[in-house]
Amino acid sequence: MDVVGLGASSVDYVNLLPCAPGGAAAETKLRINAHFVSCGGQVATMLATCAALGLTTRFLGPAGNDANGRRVLEDLALRKVDLSDVMIREADNQFAVVLVDQSTGERTVLWHRDPRLLLGDAPIDPAILQGRVLHVDDVDEEASIRVARIAAQHGVTVTSDLDRMTERTPELVKSVTVPIFAEHLPPLLTGERDPERALRKLRKVHAGLLCVTLGTNGAMALDGDRIIHSPAFAVNAVDTTGSGDVFRAGFVFGTLAGWSTEEVLRFSNAAAAVSVTRLGAMAGAPCLSEVEALLQHGECLAFTAPYA
Repeated sequence: MDVVGLGASSVDYVNLLPCAPGGAAAETKLRINAHFVSCGGQVATMLATCAALGLTTRFLGPAGNDANGRRVLEDLALRKVDLSDVMIREADNQFAVVLVDQSTGERTVLWHRDPRLLLGDAPIDPAILQGRVLHVDDVDEEASIRVARIAAQHGVTVTSDLDRMTERTPELVKSVTVPIFAEHLPPLLTGERDPERALRKLRKVHAGLLCVTLGTNGAMALDGDRIIHSPAFAVNAVDTTGSGDVFRAGFVFGTLAGWSTEEVLRFSNAAAAVSVTRLGAMAGAPCLSEVEALLQHGECLAFTAPYA
């Protein structure tokens, strides 16, 4: 198995709006131009993208036993993600209401996760963690820290989706092999607003490759003592939901291919760029030929798959 994932899956109720909600009085009531349901979630979307790129993938869950949980698992199965070890909980699956500003493609996510989806002290068989890469998020930090440590003990590379700041975040950072941060997190961890200074400060607590996504500014990594910045691709964004998850899938794909950090970042940025030209999280997952087309020709292939 190339990639094993433990973390969030979600059913997203996506609403396309003429502008972002909030702010001026005229923006507190907005007509929904269109709406649809799409599957997503940090780890589920990352694995779906890895599978689309040609990697073998396994989702460990957890997933709820309600209709939304079944919907996510059915979608993952259609995308050739192995579900043989998925953990089913007697709980509602995570869901989200996603508000997409059609003028920019930026989104606001309102989410709910049933506490019964937390793994707690449930036993974890080390054998199911032993893919070439284990990927975790920070939705259930206790579980992610525990499985990351188990996997690391067996020589498995552990990548991560780090998006929020809690008292356990520093511990989670130290537990994974390659921390991949959302743009807003390194300043919260270090007090440094500049991404390069923040990564260099994080070097004091983590000796490995450090990466931060920077939205329209691309991505940056600290490889040893060398800072590498890779700019974003210019595309017409219609929905940024899941783009960070797709970036991480591209990162794992390039890492497993043995590419340089520069090549990994460029490929990951291209994968994320293709995804934002489409609606939906898992529905926007690009295949390898689509990412290569953007890398080679600077344009995205036509996308005709239905919402999922």
